[in-house]
Amino acid sequence: MYNFINMMLLLILAGGIIAFLLEERLNILGDFSALFIVIPAVMLGVFYLVGRQIFEYDSDGEALNFKNRNIVPFINKPLSDEFPKYKLISYEIIDMFLIKRLYVKVSSKNTGSTMLKYEISYLSKKEIKDLKFSLNKVVKTNNEKKELTK
Repeated sequence: MYNFINMMLLLILAGGIIAFLLEERLNILGDFSALFIVIPAVMLGVFYLVGRQIFEYDSDGEALNFKNRNIVPFINKPLSDEFPKYKLISYEIIDMFLIKRLYVKVSSKNTGSTMLKYEISYLSKKEIKDLKFSLNKVVKTNNEKKELTK
């Protein structure tokens, strides 16, 4: 559903630019022709503020794989992280009005731990529930292993 909405917004942006260029030649609307650029630009700004729309997560095997990218490639640089499951320390999901973010704390040799941030605003409630279940399972397994080694 969200991908359809995103594609429609991109088409509106492209249509607005084309309409603006045609309006400059035909001059039907006069001063209001700038709206063909302003409205799609505001929509593009909303895309930027809400964050990356595509989030992919893979926990199969011995590694966790996170990918976060935007459907408009020039807005944000895509994120891609892969690390062994045993390095996952904790995670937290922050839910602010329209913006949802996943913070993952991973152990690191140099700094002790690193915080990774992913945009998950476009995930459904079921997808977030599945993500929480999977990450809880990994954190629980890691905590149990730490307890056994003590």
